[in-house]
Amino acid sequence: MYDTILIPTDGSEVAENAVDHALDLAAKYDAAIHALYVIDTSAMDVGLGTEQVDRIRQGKYDEMPEVQQRADKATGSVAKRAREQGLEVTESVVAGRPHDRIADYADDHGVDLIVMGSAGRGGVKRVLLGSVAERTLRTTDIPVLVVDIRED
Repeated sequence: MYDTILIPTDGSEVAENAVDHALDLAAKYDAAIHALYVIDTSAMDVGLGTEQVDRIRQGKYDEMPEVQQRADKATGSVAKRAREQGLEVTESVVAGRPHDRIADYADDHGVDLIVMGSAGRGGVKRVLLGSVAERTLRTTDIPVLVVDIRED
Protein backbone atom coordinates (compact mmCIF):
# COMPACT_ATOMS: atom_id res chain seq x y z
CA MET A 1 0.00 0.00 0.00
CA TYR A 2 2.77 2.45 0.93
CA ASP A 3 6.20 2.18 -0.68
CA THR A 4 7.51 5.65 0.08
CA ILE A 5 6.59 7.79 3.10
CA LEU A 6 7.58 11.43 3.41
CA ILE A 7 8.16 12.99 6.82
CA PRO A 8 8.50 16.77 6.65
CA THR A 9 10.33 17.85 9.79
CA ASP A 10 11.62 20.96 11.47
CA GLY A 11 12.94 19.05 14.47
CA SER A 12 10.17 20.27 16.75
CA GLU A 13 8.23 18.17 19.24
CA VAL A 14 5.24 18.37 16.90
CA ALA A 15 7.26 16.93 14.02
CA GLU A 16 8.95 14.29 16.18
CA ASN A 17 5.57 12.98 17.33
CA ALA A 18 4.62 12.34 13.71
CA VAL A 19 7.82 10.35 13.19
CA ASP A 20 6.57 7.57 15.49
CA HIS A 21 3.47 7.10 13.34
CA ALA A 22 5.41 7.24 10.08
CA LEU A 23 8.00 4.70 11.22
CA ASP A 24 5.29 2.31 12.42
CA LEU A 25 3.63 2.49 9.01
CA ALA A 26 6.95 2.14 7.19
CA ALA A 27 7.82 -0.97 9.18
CA LYS A 28 4.40 -2.49 8.51
CA TYR A 29 4.55 -1.85 4.77
CA ASP A 30 8.32 -2.14 4.30
CA ALA A 31 8.31 1.42 2.98
CA ALA A 32 11.23 3.74 2.41
CA ILE A 33 11.34 6.93 4.46
CA HIS A 34 12.16 10.40 3.15
CA ALA A 35 12.99 13.00 5.82
CA LEU A 36 12.53 16.51 4.45
CA TYR A 37 13.51 19.83 5.98
CA VAL A 38 12.13 22.94 4.29
CA ILE A 39 13.89 26.23 4.84
CA ASP A 40 10.95 28.63 4.89
CA THR A 41 11.87 31.48 2.58
CA SER A 42 8.42 33.03 2.93
CA ALA A 43 9.07 33.85 6.59
CA MET A 44 11.07 37.04 6.68
CA ASP A 45 11.44 36.87 10.46
CA VAL A 46 13.90 33.98 10.56
CA GLY A 47 16.56 35.82 12.52
CA LEU A 48 18.72 36.30 9.45
CA GLY A 49 19.80 39.39 7.56
CA THR A 50 18.59 40.27 4.07
CA GLU A 51 21.78 38.97 2.46
CA GLN A 52 21.42 35.60 4.17
CA VAL A 53 17.74 35.29 3.19
CA ASP A 54 18.70 36.06 -0.43
CA ARG A 55 21.37 33.33 -0.33
CA ILE A 56 18.81 30.83 0.97
CA ARG A 57 16.37 31.77 -1.79
CA GLN A 58 19.17 31.18 -4.30
CA GLY A 59 19.69 27.69 -2.90
CA LYS A 60 23.03 28.54 -1.27
CA TYR A 61 22.02 27.44 2.22
CA ASP A 62 24.75 24.81 2.27
CA GLU A 63 27.17 27.76 2.60
CA MET A 64 25.42 28.77 5.83
CA PRO A 65 26.51 26.51 8.70
CA GLU A 66 23.76 27.66 11.11
CA VAL A 67 20.98 26.84 8.64
CA GLN A 68 22.57 23.60 7.49
CA GLN A 69 23.11 22.52 11.11
CA ARG A 70 19.39 22.97 11.94
CA ALA A 71 18.41 21.05 8.82
CA ASP A 72 20.89 18.23 9.47
CA LYS A 73 19.76 17.90 13.08
CA ALA A 74 16.08 17.68 12.10
CA THR A 75 16.49 15.15 9.27
CA GLY A 76 19.26 13.31 11.11
CA SER A 77 16.95 12.58 14.03
CA VAL A 78 14.43 10.97 11.69
CA ALA A 79 17.15 9.10 9.80
CA LYS A 80 18.71 7.70 12.97
CA ARG A 81 15.39 6.38 14.24
CA ALA A 82 14.52 4.90 10.83
CA ARG A 83 17.89 3.16 10.49
CA GLU A 84 17.56 1.74 14.01
CA GLN A 85 14.44 -0.02 12.73
CA GLY A 86 16.22 -1.26 9.61
CA LEU A 87 14.36 1.09 7.29
CA GLU A 88 15.75 2.73 4.17
CA VAL A 89 15.92 6.50 4.59
CA THR A 90 16.76 9.52 2.46
CA GLU A 91 17.48 12.96 3.93
CA SER A 92 16.78 16.11 1.92
CA VAL A 93 16.84 19.87 2.44
CA VAL A 94 15.02 22.32 0.19
CA ALA A 95 14.10 25.99 0.40
CA GLY A 96 10.79 27.69 -0.36
CA ARG A 97 7.26 27.90 0.95
CA PRO A 98 6.92 24.77 3.09
CA HIS A 99 3.58 23.46 1.84
CA ASP A 100 4.55 23.99 -1.80
CA ARG A 101 7.95 22.35 -1.40
CA ILE A 102 6.48 19.40 0.52
CA ALA A 103 3.93 18.81 -2.26
CA ASP A 104 6.58 19.24 -4.99
CA TYR A 105 8.98 16.88 -3.24
CA ALA A 106 6.26 14.27 -2.80
CA ASP A 107 5.35 14.46 -6.49
CA ASP A 108 8.98 14.36 -7.64
CA HIS A 109 9.87 11.33 -5.50
CA GLY A 110 6.80 9.12 -5.97
CA VAL A 111 5.68 9.50 -2.36
CA ASP A 112 2.59 7.46 -1.40
CA LEU A 113 1.94 9.07 2.00
CA ILE A 114 2.97 12.27 3.77
CA VAL A 115 3.04 12.06 7.57
CA MET A 116 3.35 15.35 9.43
CA GLY A 117 2.61 16.87 12.77
CA SER A 118 0.22 19.62 13.73
CA ALA A 119 0.10 21.67 16.89
CA GLY A 120 -3.67 21.49 16.74
CA ARG A 121 -4.29 25.21 16.93
CA GLY A 122 -7.84 26.17 16.30
CA GLY A 123 -9.90 29.25 15.78
CA VAL A 124 -8.16 32.61 15.63
CA LYS A 125 -4.66 31.22 16.27
CA ARG A 126 -4.94 28.96 13.23
CA VAL A 127 -6.24 31.74 11.03
CA LEU A 128 -3.53 34.16 12.13
CA LEU A 129 -0.64 31.71 12.16
CA GLY A 130 -1.69 29.43 9.33
CA SER A 131 -0.90 25.76 9.28
CA VAL A 132 1.66 24.03 7.10
CA ALA A 133 -0.27 20.79 7.53
CA GLU A 134 -3.53 22.39 6.47
CA ARG A 135 -1.93 24.09 3.48
CA THR A 136 -0.21 20.86 2.46
CA LEU A 137 -3.57 19.07 2.53
CA ARG A 138 -4.94 21.68 0.14
CA THR A 139 -1.89 21.61 -2.14
CA THR A 140 -1.41 17.91 -2.85
CA ASP A 141 -3.55 14.99 -3.92
CA ILE A 142 -1.25 12.57 -2.09
CA PRO A 143 -2.72 11.25 1.17
CA VAL A 144 -1.58 13.21 4.23
CA LEU A 145 -1.69 11.79 7.75
CA VAL A 146 -1.74 14.70 10.19
CA VAL A 147 -0.69 13.77 13.72
CA ASP A 148 -2.17 16.14 16.29
CA ILE A 149 -0.29 16.46 19.59
CA ARG A 150 -3.04 18.24 21.54
CA GLU A 151 -3.80 16.80 24.92
CA ASP A 152 -7.51 16.39 25.58
